[in-house]
Amino acid sequence: MRHRVKINKLSRYASHRKALLKNLAREVFEHGSIITTTAKAKTVRPLVEKILTKAIEANKTDNKDRSVALRRQINRYFNDRKFTNKVVDEVAKVYVEKNRTSGYTRILKIGYRRGDAAELSLLQLVETAEKKEEE
Repeated sequence: MRHRVKINKLSRYASHRKALLKNLAREVFEHGSIITTTAKAKTVRPLVEKILTKAIEANKTDNKDRSVALRRQINRYFNDRKFTNKVVDEVAKVYVEKNRTSGYTRILKIGYRRGDAAELSLLQLVETAEKKEEE
């Protein structure tokens, strides 16, 4: 029975899985979208949403101590202060302006991989995708 089992192990041991999810999340923020397997996309989506929620709060808050604390929490995933600042100041700013409270990502199924027939999906940030469509 799978009652209350939320984590998808992706056939990896814990440290490998954590590293994979951090790398996928970083790529989503760097490029706006990534193509990966559906299982990986569904697993990394909650992590990306949590990071973006913290980044939006850090961008909105006037309390400097709270902003620094949230930036440090985000930095745990990326271990790169410049990139953390980019996520908070540039990526999150778009969502603050649009007053979006949730649903920052979307998963679009795009077909099957040729080599092993794994189902592929496009995981993308919603606002960056809409910005590209307008241009």
